[in-house]
Amino acid sequence: MTTPPPALLIAGHGTRDEAGAEAFRDFVRQLGDRHPDLPVAGGFIELSPPPLGEAVAELVEQGVRRFAAVPLMLVSAGHAKGDIPAALSREKERHPGISYTYGRPLGPHPSLLSVLERRLDEALGETVRTPQDRADVTVLLVGRGSTDPDANAEVYKAARLLWEGRGYAAVETAFVSLAAPDVPSGLDRCVKLGARRIVVLPYFLFTGILPDRVRQQTEGWAAAHPEVEVRSADVIGPEPELLDLVMERYEEAVKGDLRMNCDSCVYRIALPGFEDKVGLPQQPHFHPDDDGHHHHHGHHHGGHAHAH
Repeated sequence: MTTPPPALLIAGHGTRDEAGAEAFRDFVRQLGDRHPDLPVAGGFIELSPPPLGEAVAELVEQGVRRFAAVPLMLVSAGHAKGDIPAALSREKERHPGISYTYGRPLGPHPSLLSVLERRLDEALGETVRTPQDRADVTVLLVGRGSTDPDANAEVYKAARLLWEGRGYAAVETAFVSLAAPDVPSGLDRCVKLGARRIVVLPYFLFTGILPDRVRQQTEGWAAAHPEVEVRSADVIGPEPELLDLVMERYEEAVKGDLRMNCDSCVYRIALPGFEDKVGLPQQPHFHPDDDGHHHHHGHHHGGHAHAH
């Protein structure tokens, strides 16, 4: 008899928004339907039912002993770094004999960047038909915002990756809570940079109170600045790319194949404009000395010594 695969436990932030909570629960159901051979359950850290502990109990009752937990979050902030691991260790005390592996947050994976690009195209509609049209568009990517500087830096990383090779004038960054710049300041900054057309793009998986607030603040700012064209794009939503990515994170966690930043490595993934780099052998990086001679240094300056 073969050992059954570890169950997939999806951990969400939680939201006071009923539509947002329902979007999460519906997403978990879709994952379960797509993988009937796999026990799947999901729960929240706070604010909305079901709590994570209830999802664990439900799976334990079905005889599950091994879990792979995937945070349904774009960014690794306090929740993914602290709250979920703490909740999981609490469940281990509650259910002796269960074991966990823990997956990575989702962003900024290339497949999510392509969904974001689609959301921008939808928001711009027929007004962007040529590469030149894109060069007039400034994007304001708006993250949740965190007291964790590393989490906020991840949103900047997503913005830069979204900008690379796609031809937008700029991709600027703002936050809806807990971190500067806020949405109005982010829009002001776009205008100072010469933006004529701005698309505000929420860096959120599902609908909820915070994405709604992004839209309200955008509309308020736009009303006060009629000379600037401002549009609001939609959240990522339960797209096939998101379902696939959660399974990719699950497989990684199960195999213990947790990597560094290889999702967005040009040597692994065809990023727009860098497709020729995929699979290239990695060469050590030599710097000429002051006299212009190449000496083989023992260390690699920024060499990609990825164990791919």
